[in-house]
Amino acid sequence: MPYTPIVATLGYVLSPDRRHCLMVHRNAREGDHHLGKYNGLGGKLEPDEDAMAGMRRELREEAGIECLSLRLRGTLSWPGFGKGGEDWLGFIFLVDRFEGRPPARNAEGELAWVPLERLLAGEVPLWEGDRHFLPLVFDQDPRPFHGVMPYAAGRMLSWSYSR
Repeated sequence: MPYTPIVATLGYVLSPDRRHCLMVHRNAREGDHHLGKYNGLGGKLEPDEDAMAGMRRELREEAGIECLSLRLRGTLSWPGFGKGGEDWLGFIFLVDRFEGRPPARNAEGELAWVPLERLLAGEVPLWEGDRHFLPLVFDQDPRPFHGVMPYAAGRMLSWSYSR
């Protein structure tokens, strides 16, 4: 059977001092697959847009900001990740310059500037797998990473990546 994942973007927006990351605390909708967790911003690509255009659109919609500088940090395949076991493929971006001021919340939950040290130490509720790839998003290695992280029943099964 061919691999036909849902294609999406996931962005991590750095504060101007590069010490905080804008995250959404998914606490607004009952039944949300991500309820209670902190996530980067992003979402599904539209059929007529490339990954970078989709990331820019999602950040306008979810945080009211315009990207001035963003870099593709990697790709991640999440077989079985969706609420119904759907496969996902994500383009992971780091946004290091933007215009605008994010609101306190959006339709998915509260927006928060989380200190990077707390985020990387796992001191906020995240998906189990995020702890494995987040260090690669923020490290100084210029090479993008390309990972595979299968899930079953809401749990990460394994993790591998290459650069």
